[in-house]
Amino acid sequence: MVLALAGLAALVWFVLLPEYRPGLREGERYGIDVASHQGEIDWQRVAEDDIEFAYIKATEGGDFTDDHFATNWEGAAAAGLDRGAYHFFTLCTPGEAQAEHFLSVVPDDRDELPPAVDLELAGNCSDRPSNDDLQRELQAFLDAVESTTGQQVLLYVGDDFERRYPVRNELGRPLWHLRFLSRPDVDGWVVWQVMGFAHVDGIEGRVDLDVMR
Repeated sequence: MVLALAGLAALVWFVLLPEYRPGLREGERYGIDVASHQGEIDWQRVAEDDIEFAYIKATEGGDFTDDHFATNWEGAAAAGLDRGAYHFFTLCTPGEAQAEHFLSVVPDDRDELPPAVDLELAGNCSDRPSNDDLQRELQAFLDAVESTTGQQVLLYVGDDFERRYPVRNELGRPLWHLRFLSRPDVDGWVVWQVMGFAHVDGIEGRVDLDVMR
C-alpha cells in the first residue's frame, strides 16, 4: 500500500503536474520565464506549444549579464513571442548602477513587454540593508529604468523578500506574482507564475510557467 501510494505520488509530481496548465480566462495567455540554466531553447517549438510570451533574464547586480540573454532575446522574437527582460536586484550594489547595467544590455524597444525586476533573498548577497536604504536604492533603479523605457517596471517579489522588505503594496507597481497552482490572491497582478517545473516543448528539463492578463 505504501509503495503504491508512493508510486502514485511520483506519477503526479514528475509526470502529470509538469503538464498541468490552468484554464485561461478572457484576455489571458500562457508564457514562460527563462535564464541560462534552461540551456539552448528551440523557440519555434516553444511557440507551437501555445506559449505566447517570455520573460528573459538579462542581468544581475551591476556587472553580471546572463550568458543566454542575447540568443534567447533574438530566438523568442523570431518565433513570434512577445518578450520582456528582467533583472535580478542585488542588495549589495547601488540601484542606479544596477539600472545602468540593465539598460546597457537590453535593447531599447518600446514595443516589448515592460521590464521586470526580480526581488528575492534566496541567491542574493549577504548584505541586509535597512528597509529605508533598500527602498531608496530600489527606487533609484525604478526611476532610472522607467524614465528610459517609458514603462512601469513589473515587480516579482519573493515571499522571503516581502517578509524582510514589504514592498509589494508600497511601490504602486504592477505585480508578477508566484502562487503555486492557485490564482493570486493579491491585487494588482499582471503576471502569475503558476509553478517552476512545467514541461514546455523545445526546452530540455523544467521551466517556470506563467499566465499574463
